[in-house]
Amino acid sequence: MKSVYNLELLGVKQPIKERELERLMVINVKKLLMELGYGFTFIGNQYKLKGNTKDYFIDLLFFHRGLKCLVAIELKAGEYKAEYASKLNLYLNLLDQQVRMEDENPPIGIILCAEKDNFEVEFSLKDFKKPIGVAEYQLTRELPDKFKGKLPSAIEIKKQIKEKYGFDFNNE
Repeated sequence: MKSVYNLELLGVKQPIKERELERLMVINVKKLLMELGYGFTFIGNQYKLKGNTKDYFIDLLFFHRGLKCLVAIELKAGEYKAEYASKLNLYLNLLDQQVRMEDENPPIGIILCAEKDNFEVEFSLKDFKKPIGVAEYQLTRELPDKFKGKLPSAIEIKKQIKEKYGFDFNNE
């Protein structure tokens, strides 16, 4: 699992609601699978699980061919909160009981959020028995406005390298 997923492929430049993020991921599922990495297959979104008296819905459900297990992804538009892990643990238990086939490994959960505090993540997951990971997503690789003009441009860097080391990028 990566620690950060680049979701620039969705064409979003600003924070958006979780449902909209999910919709764009489903529309761009091929690109999303490439970003997730080799071996992921898409099963569905808003995947329904039955509880005793209510239904639960996993944002995105995948199967990983190499790991031979289900992978549930919960999307969070804001900062990671400890309660997200508990909710995902419930989903993993339901997947294990209702969906997982006999020859498959136990399911894995990923909470994909806009921001995370590694301390909170570590201590909220410390004694969970199910494999749950927390990763951030980025919507763009563009330089934030607060940093624009404070870093040299690519042209300026190339010029400095040419002056200092004699290496000319244009002749390569």
